[in-house]
Parts: sequence; C-alpha cells; structure tokens
Amino acid sequence: MFENPEVALDELPDTDALDWERLHPLYARALRIVATIVLTIIAVAGTALTLIPNVPRAPFVALYSLLAIAAAVALIWPGISVQRQGYVVRDKDILFRKGVIWQSVTAIPFNRIQHVETSSNPIDRKFDLATLQLFTAGGSGGDLKIDGLGTDVAEKLRVFILDKAGAALEHA
Repeated sequence: MFENPEVALDELPDTDALDWERLHPLYARALRIVATIVLTIIAVAGTALTLIPNVPRAPFVALYSLLAIAAAVALIWPGISVQRQGYVVRDKDILFRKGVIWQSVTAIPFNRIQHVETSSNPIDRKFDLATLQLFTAGGSGGDLKIDGLGTDVAEKLRVFILDKAGAALEHA
C-alpha cells in the first residue's frame, strides 16, 4: 500500500547549514573582462558616430555618462554576485544557489538527469574555467547551468554526476 506521510517543517533540512562550494576565484575577473570588452565596443562605436559632421553632441554626453555608470557597475557587481553563488553535491542531488537581490536555490536529483555537459568560451579557457550544464527529463534546455567552475572541477563533477545518474537509473 502506498503511503505518503507528512513531514514536519522543523524536520526539513536547512540549506544555510550546508557547506557550500564557491565558484573559481578568477570567475569574477573573467566577468569583468567580458563587460570591459562589451563597453569598449560601445564606446568605440559612439566615438565613431561623433566623427560624423553635423551630428548633435548632446546625446553623446548622455551616452558616455551611461557608459561610465555601466563600467562602474560592471567592475563592482561580479565581485558581489560571485561570492553569493555556490553549489553542494549531496548523495542524491546537486544544489546551486545564486542571486544577490533575488536569491534562488535549485536542486536537481541525480535520478532525473539525462545528460551532462561542460563547455567554455575563449575567455573561460584563458582563466581555466568551464560551465557545467545539467539536462533533466522533459526539459527543453539545460535545467541547471553552473558557470565559473574550474575546468578540472567541472570535469570531475560531470563524471561523478553521470555515474550517479546511471546508478540511480539501474536501481529504479
């Protein structure tokens, strides 16, 4: 006979008590470099537009003011946001937390995972970083994406999770 007993709220596990693994320390620097590249492209394009004759200068003052604000945010924000991200690998699932203002914790049980992949862009490779992406049954895209892992850690996690997912399927 099927049973589904209630669980008291005080018996639920507390995620704050977990030992969260931090992302790679160079991840914030990589984010700053990407933001700097994007802002530089915008600044160069804006400067090129100022060279066109008879173009009013007032919009460019606003553009450069916004660029200065965006640059300040782009240099400060990664240091704040990366510190508040982390993951925990448990016996039956993996948890990932993120967010400064809007915080979230995502838990993916190993028995739901169908595919795991690692990837990296050129800047990630420069800093020896990788992204781990988990795909679950019924999902149209990656259900969990963890950026900013060290390449070796991402590969170890990928192999471990695939092993756990395979073992979970065999015992189902």
